[in-house]
Amino acid sequence: MRWLRLFRIVWTALRFGLDDFLLGHARLRGLNQLLRALLFWRQPQAPRALRLRLALESLGPIFVKFGQMLSTRRDLIPADIADELARLQDRVPPFPADQVMQVLYQAYGPEGASVFASFEQTPVASASVAQVHFATLPDGTPVAVKLLRPGIAGVIAKDLALLDSFAWLLEQLWSDGKRLKPREVVAEFSKHLHHELDLMLEAANCSQLHRNFADGRLLLVPIVHWDWCREQAMVMQRMAGTPISQVDRLRELGVDIPRLARDGVEIFFTQVFRDGFFHADMHPGNILVGDDGRYIALDFGIMGTLNETDKQYLARNFLAFFRRDYREVARAHVESGWAPRDTPIDEFETAIRAVCEPIFDKPLKDISFGRVLLRLFQTSRRFGVEIQPQLVMLQKTLLNIEGLGRDLDPELDLWATAKPYLERWMSEQLGWRNAWKKLQAEAPAWGTLLPELPRLLAERLRQDDAGRWQQTLAHLARQQAVRNRLLAVIALAATVLALLAVVSRL
Repeated sequence: MRWLRLFRIVWTALRFGLDDFLLGHARLRGLNQLLRALLFWRQPQAPRALRLRLALESLGPIFVKFGQMLSTRRDLIPADIADELARLQDRVPPFPADQVMQVLYQAYGPEGASVFASFEQTPVASASVAQVHFATLPDGTPVAVKLLRPGIAGVIAKDLALLDSFAWLLEQLWSDGKRLKPREVVAEFSKHLHHELDLMLEAANCSQLHRNFADGRLLLVPIVHWDWCREQAMVMQRMAGTPISQVDRLRELGVDIPRLARDGVEIFFTQVFRDGFFHADMHPGNILVGDDGRYIALDFGIMGTLNETDKQYLARNFLAFFRRDYREVARAHVESGWAPRDTPIDEFETAIRAVCEPIFDKPLKDISFGRVLLRLFQTSRRFGVEIQPQLVMLQKTLLNIEGLGRDLDPELDLWATAKPYLERWMSEQLGWRNAWKKLQAEAPAWGTLLPELPRLLAERLRQDDAGRWQQTLAHLARQQAVRNRLLAVIALAATVLALLAVVSRL
């Protein structure tokens, strides 16, 4: 089955004339001419960007998502291709009305669409895995209903199996294959894609993000209507706004575009470093802007998570990078295990400086991240740096954020915008405030445990009548003064922590 899928991919590429992209190099001119002779019946007269978009749509959701990501990287691909691929963000052809009703029957049983007071069969947005319809709840509340595409799970399973095969070949045939861990990367991508196939999981993601930004100062997240949510259907608050890609329309509405770009950077770093829970599919089709200039998040199928170790490591690297402390960046890579322990720090520092220094003090419009990424890859290969699969979604999100920032405000100084936020976060994490916060959090447990320590110690001593604890007890008996001091310290500590427990509850 995998080989049949591979054949279909190759055939689709040839049918839409994508060999023009691959065989345009002078060294491959002979092969290109041979293909043209064999495929004489083909007349690819449509523009290349249109042919690429149609091919990706034909191949299914994974390829559509790849096109979505490419559409945000106008520094890496020509403008005509970026403009055409942007249509993949929310204008994928919808599935027909009869299949819509089929999904509703699967979700709600015989009642189908009648569980709603009204239901619009024409979708307002259509993406690679699902599409959205407007509806009204029985109490008159306007909502948006997201429905899963019929049969999409089988398509994704085949594509993921094929990607895993490609990754295995890459590991076997390429010298850098094992270091880059392509199969682990595919496994991470697979996990997130499968989350998109259960809309109850997406509803839970939406609800969590809504709680994280409950104040609504920078980001609005729809409320989930749980009573109507199913695995195939998610029902949420209907949100109104302007797509973030319509920059001219936002200016007409009086939205401060430079501030919008800065707010986007703050929202991203807040999600990553404060919450460790971030929207990992932030292409323009998933973001609206309210008339008051606040962001509105949509589509929560792909969310990333980071543990405390990941957050500390990333913050340390970002901050050192913004301060141009390349030795600290090199040390952080080695200490975190990304680079081998025997990596020469001086050489690694020099290599990182050569890659990063040219992009400072420049607005986004003057930075070629394509060249930066290429040089970073070459440097990582030279020093044996390992790819971290658990951070793949964060890397993807960083690409999306940079693309959005470039479209909104090419003059945005990304480094100056992010540096104060990271410095404040690091101060909170490593300073006395965070130590006090952790002490308050642990105080109730210690306040309960410490008064019981003498009893627990006595029980342990009685149970071990011939071991080390009995010898310790004999020694303490001979040293009565030492014992009294020890008990006094324990009692004092118990009293202090008990008081902290009371304070933390007030």
